[in-house]
Amino acid sequence: MILRIAHIGIAVKNIESSKDVFSKIFEIESPYSEHVPTEKVNISYLPVGDTLIELLEGTDAASTLNKFIDKKGEGIHHISLEVDDIKFEVTRLKKLGFKFVNEEPSIGGDGFIVVFLHPKSTNGVLIELCQKK
Repeated sequence: MILRIAHIGIAVKNIESSKDVFSKIFEIESPYSEHVPTEKVNISYLPVGDTLIELLEGTDAASTLNKFIDKKGEGIHHISLEVDDIKFEVTRLKKLGFKFVNEEPSIGGDGFIVVFLHPKSTNGVLIELCQKK
């Protein structure tokens, strides 16, 4: 079952200047940041209610995130939906005809188990499903 919108991921070229911009907009400071080597990104989280704004900065020129920025520019990268059973949701959505970037969940930011639906099957929106470990 989908529980909530967990976060909105925003692709940025410079996480420090972007933290400054979004901290001013939301009148909050980023409580924590982390490096996710498997995804080649630095992430900074800004809580807005029970949802997070997740700023994503690529750490490698060949990273998927930097390729996204090169193609589309900075901006909204994905919407993340927290689920209670990620394997069940992958099976359910596959049966409904949705395609996935990766069908095997992996460990993403903040220790969540994640999988991504391919934007070609979701009207151009990259959707992440995430489950607490």
